[in-house]
Amino acid sequence: MSSVLDRPSAAAAGPRPAPPRRRTRILALPEARWALAALVLFLAALPLHLLDTPAWLWGPLFAAVYVTGGWEPGWEGLKALKEKTLDVDLLMVVAALGAAAIDQVLDGALLIVIFATSGALEAVATARTADSVRGLLDLAPETATRLADDGTEETVPADSLAVGDVVLVRPGERIGADGRVLDGAGDVDQATITGEPLPVAKQPGDEVFAGTLNGSGALRVKVERDPSESVIARIVEMVEEAAETKAPTQLFIEKVEQRYSLGMVAATLLVFVIPLLMGSDPRSTLLRAMTFMIVASPCAVVLATMPPLLSAMANAGRHGVLVKSAVVMERLGQVDAVALDKTGTLTEGTPHLTDLRPLDGSGLDEDGLLRLAAAAEHFSEHPLARAVVDAARARDLDPPTASDFSSAPGTGVTATVDGRAVTVGSPARLLDNPAHPAAVLAAALEGEGRTAVVVTLDGRPAGVLGIADRLRPEAATATRALAELTGRAPVLVTGDNPRAAARLAAEVGITDVRAGLLPQDKVDAVHELRNGGAKVLVVGDGVNDAPALAAAHTGIAMGRAGSDLALETADAVVVRDELATIPTVVSLSRRARSLVIQNLVVAGAFIAVLAVWDLAGTLPLPLGVAGHEGSTVLVGLNGLRLLADGAWRRAHPDVR
Repeated sequence: MSSVLDRPSAAAAGPRPAPPRRRTRILALPEARWALAALVLFLAALPLHLLDTPAWLWGPLFAAVYVTGGWEPGWEGLKALKEKTLDVDLLMVVAALGAAAIDQVLDGALLIVIFATSGALEAVATARTADSVRGLLDLAPETATRLADDGTEETVPADSLAVGDVVLVRPGERIGADGRVLDGAGDVDQATITGEPLPVAKQPGDEVFAGTLNGSGALRVKVERDPSESVIARIVEMVEEAAETKAPTQLFIEKVEQRYSLGMVAATLLVFVIPLLMGSDPRSTLLRAMTFMIVASPCAVVLATMPPLLSAMANAGRHGVLVKSAVVMERLGQVDAVALDKTGTLTEGTPHLTDLRPLDGSGLDEDGLLRLAAAAEHFSEHPLARAVVDAARARDLDPPTASDFSSAPGTGVTATVDGRAVTVGSPARLLDNPAHPAAVLAAALEGEGRTAVVVTLDGRPAGVLGIADRLRPEAATATRALAELTGRAPVLVTGDNPRAAARLAAEVGITDVRAGLLPQDKVDAVHELRNGGAKVLVVGDGVNDAPALAAAHTGIAMGRAGSDLALETADAVVVRDELATIPTVVSLSRRARSLVIQNLVVAGAFIAVLAVWDLAGTLPLPLGVAGHEGSTVLVGLNGLRLLADGAWRRAHPDVR
């Protein structure tokens, strides 16, 4: 029977299947199709117009350009106008129609094409935001084998499964729904959901997730969540909700945009009426006014904020960090203090054997002691037992078969190994003499923050094992990176005992240690930092971390073993449990905010220069269109830079 004690090594497990990357095809977006149609029609009409062919040849083509590129923004603009909101899209369409009305058909068509292209770019940025993470949906199988009450099998769509259904998962199949194992055993690869480095043994009573891969053994699984409520579905929902949010900077721009647009329309009327009253030529005056309206429109300003933030969110999601909203992505770059939980955050949250101390006179060396302990613990499901057995497997030891196994909660296990009675358990229960060498060793290990386990052989202490939660390999590097980004070392806030907390803090370079904290105490620690003017990032994983995550300026939850409450409360989730991604996403957020500032400067400079040129001199309409829409495209492309994998690598802090 497969069990957690029979896990294959990482080498034996072979390459891990990567989550498929779902990428939106550009032409799948209606904005892109309309923009392409407008461009093709424009390129067909342009040479005919330049060669002075009859108008009936190029006229219908230019008219089609206006329709294909302008109908959608025009319609949206009219709907906004009905809601008493002035949309700059409508102003662009009006300007293009105005140009056509005074025989500037080519210029108006050029405006439509460039405007449609910039709109398509914005649509691409928005669509790509959730592509990679939404690809997790492809992990969930389309069908599942449902078992009827009489045991007959039926192949049904996975999304039709209901809570209470029982499904059969054969070796090599993906699990169709979140549920619990009723019967069978197997090693399930759930790295795409939890990030665990090895397949996890699943036995009756264990929870399994939709989309994870059953490696060995058949499982009968009872569905406990509707497919729409599965872990994968919730991840996708979070991303989609995030794409619909707006950052504070964007909200401010949109608030100003309405007043600015109304002022721009009023200024355009003045630019037309005043020269007209002074006797200027109506045609040239109207052309100047429309050029002013085009170059003064805040299209590039409106597009300055969201593409960088959405691109950063998409890139972070592709690398295992789900940022729940554009608000969060903007706020991540503002943090200047970090509070870290210990267990499950800086540590792996799983106990590992750290010390082997055979007693003099026991006749055992380290391998001999571990071999006996692993044989006795083989049938136990206790986390400490798993640590002992995993350590024996890591040393390629072959523990003998034990018999007469028994387990006493709070005391330990007893079994017969090679004809001798072996007991593995708590020093407090197995040792009654505090001066015994085994008791002294146990006390020393506990003083170092480890859990001590005594091994007795035929009733006599034979050695002591030290077990501790292992520090994540990247914990020290991530801590230093966060310290460099924020200008201050992170704070450790943990409910663990002070000795264990101090030992771990020393390993990662943290000096401010706050241990033995209850959930409310963690909240108080966050409030203390915030009252000092800091914008605090809290990183945790458990139910006891949820209040602190909620109280922080920004909260990030570790996804592997994170509680549902912590995952719901946090502003972002590290799905693959890679601690090093946290400083990277903070750095990426700062790069996104930097691009927003760059975009605003570029957009403002273009508007100012072109508007002054039009008012003080004579700005040709084609040049005004090219300058204005060119700045919009430039701003959009600048924001899309953060979609590239290279942007993630460059954001990774270089910590030495």
